[in-house]
Amino acid sequence: MEARLDGRNALITGGSAGIGKAIAKSFLTSGANVSIVARRSEVLTAAKAEIEAEGAVTGTSGKVIALSADIRNSEECEKVIAKTQAAFGHVDVLVNNAGTSQRGDFLEVSDEIWQDDLDLKLFSAVRLCRLVIPGMRSRKWGRIINVLNLGAKVPNGGGAPTAVSRAAGMALTKVLAKENAGFNILVNGLLVGRIRSEQWERRHAADTRGLSLEEWYEDAAKQLNIDRFGTAEEFANMATFLASDAGSYINGTAINVDGGSCPVV
Repeated sequence: MEARLDGRNALITGGSAGIGKAIAKSFLTSGANVSIVARRSEVLTAAKAEIEAEGAVTGTSGKVIALSADIRNSEECEKVIAKTQAAFGHVDVLVNNAGTSQRGDFLEVSDEIWQDDLDLKLFSAVRLCRLVIPGMRSRKWGRIINVLNLGAKVPNGGGAPTAVSRAAGMALTKVLAKENAGFNILVNGLLVGRIRSEQWERRHAADTRGLSLEEWYEDAAKQLNIDRFGTAEEFANMATFLASDAGSYINGTAINVDGGSCPVV
């Protein structure tokens, strides 16, 4: 079965760059209408144009809207859902992708940093799920994909807020999967491994060895089972599969998209 999303309506947080933008492109070219959400309006505008251009090339009939919002705020979450429903009627697929990587020694992480990380990565997902699940239940169809990272399963030192919020996101995934399976709402987590992104490019920029970006990626991939970083498009392929009817018997899982580099947990 081809992974198609014809006639489906999707909302993607963190949809203006990287993995979120790649998922939006994949969803659109698979036939979905897509609402992308992020804080930076100028980046959103550029992302919308890029996503629409991708759809024009493939001849998709899907539509794209861009919504600037800070989903750490509950009222902003409500507005995002209301505007998406006004544009498309309802939400079939929710992708909770918003978040950055908070790093630092545990003793140096303040309450404010902890709260900000949990608000962005966990509570925004809680609130958005709470807003879309009633409609999904009434229609007997829904897909929720929580984008997490490998730290949800195998946390390292130096990144406590991210590891804890992502582990909580994995628990949320499993709870919602069990509570909503009877309504044909499937809830899964996708765990990011080493995927090319702006975050890695910032690490390259801070490196003092004078390596080109490609040389830096090649060096950083030496420890991986597949000796390269993944691409946002490869990650998006899995998200599209899970969002479609092709993934209709996958529920409550936390799938590593890491080339097999993380210990199996």
